Amino acid sequence: QVQLVESGGGLAQAGGSLRLSCAASGRTFTSYLAGWFRQAPGKEREFVAAISSGGINTYYADSVKGRFTISRDNAKNMVYLQMNSLKPEDTAVYYCNAGQGRAGVKGAYWGQGTQVTVSS
Repeated sequence: QVQLVESGGGLAQAGGSLRLSCAASGRTFTSYLAGWFRQAPGKEREFVAAISSGGINTYYADSVKGRFTISRDNAKNMVYLQMNSLKPEDTAVYYCNAGQGRAGVKGAYWGQGTQVTVSS
C-alpha cells in the first residue's frame, strides 16, 4: 500500500513559478512509476508528467513540455513538479499518482490533490 500527500500549491501570477511536492509512504513506492495529473473545473483529469521508478525517464504532456520539470528523490520517498512560466490555463487541482502502469495511464494510488491557481 502506498499513501501520497501533496503540498506546495497556491496562487501564482502568469509567468510565475510554483513547486509541488509529493510525500510517499510505503516500501514499494520506489518501484513504481510516479506522476502528476490535474483536473480543472468541469474537465476530466488529465496527465501532466511522469517519471520512471529509477528517475531516469521522464514524460510530459505537450501542454507543459519545456515549462514543467518532474523529479524524484527515492531516498526521501519524494516526487516534485517544478512549474515555470505558469499560464492561467494551468489552474487546476494537481494530483500525485503512482502505480505500475505506463506514463499517461492512471496508477493505482492517488494523493488528495493540491490547488494551483494562476492569475492573469
